[in-house]
Amino acid sequence: MKPTHILMAIAVPVIWGVGFAVAKVGLNDIPPLFLMGLRYTLTALVLIWFAKPPAGVMGRVFLAATVGGALTYGLIFNGLREIYASTAILVVQLQVPFLAILGVILLKERMTLRGALGMLLAFGGVVLITGEPRVQENLIPVLMVMLGGLCWAFGQVLISQLGKGVSGVRLLAWVATFAAPQLFAASFILEEGQVAAIRNAGPVNWGVILYLGLIMTALAYVMWYHVLAKCEVNKLAPFLLLNPLATVVASILFLGEELTVTTATGGAIVIAGIAVMTIEPRWKRRPAV
Repeated sequence: MKPTHILMAIAVPVIWGVGFAVAKVGLNDIPPLFLMGLRYTLTALVLIWFAKPPAGVMGRVFLAATVGGALTYGLIFNGLREIYASTAILVVQLQVPFLAILGVILLKERMTLRGALGMLLAFGGVVLITGEPRVQENLIPVLMVMLGGLCWAFGQVLISQLGKGVSGVRLLAWVATFAAPQLFAASFILEEGQVAAIRNAGPVNWGVILYLGLIMTALAYVMWYHVLAKCEVNKLAPFLLLNPLATVVASILFLGEELTVTTATGGAIVIAGIAVMTIEPRWKRRPAV
């Protein structure tokens, strides 16, 4: 990997991770679905000019935007509003084992022993986290985050079936374009206070909106798709473990959240499970003699 690729591979999960803590700030004043609608609107306005409609698959892109965009982040960010960001980011990591399970069920992929072990570790870590007394008192938001992770995984299955004719940036542009109005419609049906949130938004809230739409989504995903095209996936996978770490650190430093021993232990087990699932051992990558 070139130094620029390494810098991007570090920057992207850190940007995503910090974004969870940033979003938590915005959710104090802005309804979750409405905030996600604003996020995707900004992303679409930046990228749509460079992305032609993917001919022949627009219906499937719309479905992927509904499941992997609007539904996923509607659930995750509604859950995030009610629980610690450090807890939510650890729970949402279940999207990786969920994706593996759906790959077996829907795509007829094989589950390796290493993958199954990593999956069990990840689920075990989340079970430990949900045993935390403060989580037990507010379990519904945790379940919403889990369900959001499952929707994300299903969205990735839908995206994988689009084929290689749709580039990452092109896909992101149209997912954002389709997801934004869906989120706004759901917000005006299920939420209230949108007009007041915009009217009363100060520099911090506008900064949150700009970060989520332009930096966390548009910039970070463009960089991620770039390094994906240039580097092997198994070399990039370890960098993704910086995502929950960045959220936990940002949540402690900027939100004043307390990381308990139980949550820290459960989080370490979750991250270890994801590592087992995604990082291929070096001896397996050596070419045969």
